[in-house]
Amino acid sequence: MTDPKNAASNNEHDNTPDTAADAAAATTQDNGKLDGNAAVNRAAEEWKDAASRNIPAVGLGDIPVADDTANLRQGPSLHDGLLALLPLVGVWEGEGQKQDVNGEEYTFGQQLIIAHNGENYLSFSSRTWKIDTEGKPGESDVRESGFWRISPKDEIEMTYTSSTGIVEIFYGEPFNERAWQLQSASTMVTETGPKELGPGKRMYGLMPNNHLGWVDERLVDGEMRPYMSGELTRVAG
Repeated sequence: MTDPKNAASNNEHDNTPDTAADAAAATTQDNGKLDGNAAVNRAAEEWKDAASRNIPAVGLGDIPVADDTANLRQGPSLHDGLLALLPLVGVWEGEGQKQDVNGEEYTFGQQLIIAHNGENYLSFSSRTWKIDTEGKPGESDVRESGFWRISPKDEIEMTYTSSTGIVEIFYGEPFNERAWQLQSASTMVTETGPKELGPGKRMYGLMPNNHLGWVDERLVDGEMRPYMSGELTRVAG
């Protein structure tokens, strides 16, 4: 599994944008701020194959607010305050590895949806399922649901709740134009949740192949150890 931090660093001195994040970062106005329309257009060019796909509509009737969209070409315009997180918006699918605090290791499949509704935050929803030794999908695993926010000073806030009884708050910042690093500031576990879960760090990053890599590390016996990691392909947005 490629570390997104290393993947991001490999092209740090390359002047040729090879991801939507690099292209967006290179698209600035005279005042040094990102130009939203140009950034979206450049991102759209990077993922042509996913251009026509989006989150399926539920069809339960109209409500007087904009629907969530994971496709920058559809729905409301992305809020200007989210341009530093723009490359994350989409539907991502792939596989990863998990090693829980008891030492159990297994492969999992994942679908990650990161969407917006024109307001100054991103919503995200993650579903995972176990994959057996023959590569076949098995039982449903962990689900997460939460939000990303970022301040004008590029200070990231991420909150989520988990189906396993975890509630966490992460703070962080962009590592560079194509990667984001976060550290947990508050980790709460319910009575039926995991008993040994320590504070964590997460890194999300666009890899040279335009896949989204992510790593979650946890404090175990006084040191940070890999807990979960994944490599996902954009399938919509």
